[in-house]
Amino acid sequence: MATYRIGVLYGDGIGPEIVQSAVEVLDEAVRKTGLAKFDFVTLPMGWEAIRRHGDPMPQTTKDALKETHGWIMGPHDSVSYPPEFRDRRNPSGELRHCFDLYSNVRPARTIPGVPSVAGEADLVIFRENTEGFYSDRNMYTGSGEWHVSEDIVISSGVFTRKAITRIAHEAFRMARRRRKKVTVVHKANVIRLGSGLFLMVCREVAKEYPDVTVDDCHIDAVTVHLVRRMRDFDVMVTENMFGDILTDLAAELAGSLGMAPSINNNENQAMAQAVHGSAPDIAGKNVANPCGILFSAVMLLNWLADRYNDDSLAELARIMEQGVMKTLEDGVRTRDIGGTATTTAFTKAVRQRIAGA
Repeated sequence: MATYRIGVLYGDGIGPEIVQSAVEVLDEAVRKTGLAKFDFVTLPMGWEAIRRHGDPMPQTTKDALKETHGWIMGPHDSVSYPPEFRDRRNPSGELRHCFDLYSNVRPARTIPGVPSVAGEADLVIFRENTEGFYSDRNMYTGSGEWHVSEDIVISSGVFTRKAITRIAHEAFRMARRRRKKVTVVHKANVIRLGSGLFLMVCREVAKEYPDVTVDDCHIDAVTVHLVRRMRDFDVMVTENMFGDILTDLAAELAGSLGMAPSINNNENQAMAQAVHGSAPDIAGKNVANPCGILFSAVMLLNWLADRYNDDSLAELARIMEQGVMKTLEDGVRTRDIGGTATTTAFTKAVRQRIAGA
């Protein structure tokens, strides 16, 4: 039986509460099944790292992550960091840049027991994670923005065939495992060169997947279509900023941003990270919804199962996900989705359902 080395970064705000939930639930699933072994490596980031190392994402943490198979990362509260850190990439952006985690995968699906605006939907959005209009990630060095005079700022958007090609392949491979439909989201009618290249390259990649239906849609139109008919979409692929905005919308339509999971990956490593932020207003109050990070951990297990051809990890992911789903179906919910359960009570309920399965 292989042992998987998993980094654990608790983060800021509600991060320690929800990440602890993910570790406890994963531990429970391992105890129940005995299907895998994990070596959890706790590493500092955010305010903890600033206090201990003088840096929100110290080099020692990045070096340690190089020796892991993947990691679970809590949210960060970078807007509250001391001024000297605010002009740098935030901890999440730094890891995405440092490890070239080019694929950000964000599912949005309705779940029995959780009220939703969408009614019924099951969508996965692939967000290119290294360039586009996010100026902290689209340059080898520098920020990608220029303050050329007191009244003028220029922000760059970078689009490359390499980056577009690899995220398109990720999306089409996923579509083959689902309902075999990909929607390319772009703004090529206005951003004719950059967004136009994104659309063109995705169309070229589509030719390698003749069994997958492909269409495309402007970003502004997609926001309307998601509100009206989210259930019609299967897999979307888009650039960095569009993907960030769309996934927040899709998550809220499906139930709550607190439910939204994601992974960020390259070919060899993956980072599980809930879509939501650090929510400092409720930090330490034991009311945060841990579902986003729980489902992110499930995604990490499934990614590792594919990467290492290890069916035991896929089964572990299924059991962990089933425990969360059964808890929600039974009406145990945190307050953001209409319930009264605390973070620890919800976690305990999931563990009980896994143990009793």
